[in-house]
Amino acid sequence: MFVLTNQVKGAVAEQAIVLAATKLRVPVWKPVAEQGRADLVLEIGERLWRVQCKWGRLSPQRDVVIAKIGGSWLSPNGYVSRTYTEDEVDLFGIYCGDLDRCFLLPASLLAGKHEIWLRRTPTRNGQKSCITLADDFDFEGAVAQLEERLAGSQKVRGSSPLSSTSSDGSPTTVGCDDFRIRFSYWLDRVATGDEVLVTRRGKPRIRLSPAIPPEPAPRALTPPAEPHTPRTDPR
Repeated sequence: MFVLTNQVKGAVAEQAIVLAATKLRVPVWKPVAEQGRADLVLEIGERLWRVQCKWGRLSPQRDVVIAKIGGSWLSPNGYVSRTYTEDEVDLFGIYCGDLDRCFLLPASLLAGKHEIWLRRTPTRNGQKSCITLADDFDFEGAVAQLEERLAGSQKVRGSSPLSSTSSDGSPTTVGCDDFRIRFSYWLDRVATGDEVLVTRRGKPRIRLSPAIPPEPAPRALTPPAEPHTPRTDPR
């Protein structure tokens, strides 16, 4: 029986993401060298997105897709563990070989994590919070959501499937799943003066603003003008 190695799984996952994007007529760019953290670049909504591709496996109960995000290796000084940051990649593409299905997730959801669980079925105990549903990140749906948000950015500012940061005074847009999972983080953002617009399936639902507006920055004091001395004629 042929066993797939981790290297082969990674290559298969990358090609599966390329195929899924090509079927949707999404242009795919590939880095020339392998030193970067991104495997692919997808052109969605007239913007380039750095994508890291991962292999996902099914749990024994076939109810969860599990993908390892971080990595570790043995160095002369011991084991080294490393995860991804939002500065390194924009999106994660996950391919589950057992399902032959691709998923697309924002880096804001996976940054700093070593593993992600995408649940396919409801939990046995009825838990609904802190759960990442696989159907919410289906590849085709995620691409469509990106294109929709970028096309309507004048109405709802957004640059990723779940969240985006605005620098023009408009609120930061965040998907309801990311808002639920990182509730404390978004509350801290609002408390420091940011406005947050929570959306569900691309449509705005609630808008949060700080209860106490931040104090404006003190204005620089203008030094008083020197008194005008009339000029006398020496003659």
